[in-house]
Amino acid sequence: MKHTYPAPEDIGIRVPPTLRQDRFGRGFQHALRGGQLDHVEFFRLSFRLGFRAAKLFLREERRRRSILDLPMRRRWRLKTLW
Repeated sequence: MKHTYPAPEDIGIRVPPTLRQDRFGRGFQHALRGGQLDHVEFFRLSFRLGFRAAKLFLREERRRRSILDLPMRRRWRLKTLW
């Protein structure tokens, strides 16, 4: 099943002229697809800011649609003393 993701310009995000448009867009799309920041090239400024903008967009979109973000399940380690 293919999904169509919006571009930053489609939702009203303007890319500052000091950033690279193509790299910002790649970071934005990477975040919308659920990617992680795990490669060195993902830590460049334009990519990171695009990634962050997409994560903020997703948070607002979930709130608008009333989708709950459940808290992470925690693992507990208990040690007993004898």
